[in-house]
Amino acid sequence: MSIHLRFIAGLALGLAVGLLYGWVLSPVRYVDTSPNVLREDFRSDYVLMTAEAYGAEEDLARARMRLAALGSEPPLNYVVAAIDYGLESGYSPSDLQTLNRLAVDLRASPANPEIRAP
Repeated sequence: MSIHLRFIAGLALGLAVGLLYGWVLSPVRYVDTSPNVLREDFRSDYVLMTAEAYGAEEDLARARMRLAALGSEPPLNYVVAAIDYGLESGYSPSDLQTLNRLAVDLRASPANPEIRAP
């Protein structure tokens, strides 16, 4: 058997064993993953779903809570980033309008309204 044939056979065997181990014997399991580790496209989808839920529920506090799961930035920053991503990725006009409505409402309402004594 030539050295090239041995090399190819060893490479194929190593690839097969690696795939068997990685996909069958010990695959990666993601359990209870939080939204703050999402890729940009999935994070934008999460923000869009939050905006759609806000459109149905009209509960801005709940929308803020859902967006807070993405990290420590202000919720409006995540919505603006999702709008930018949506423009680049070809989101539908209705999706962009839904995101824009949430952004406008977040901008118009302070996160922690002041409570004044009577």
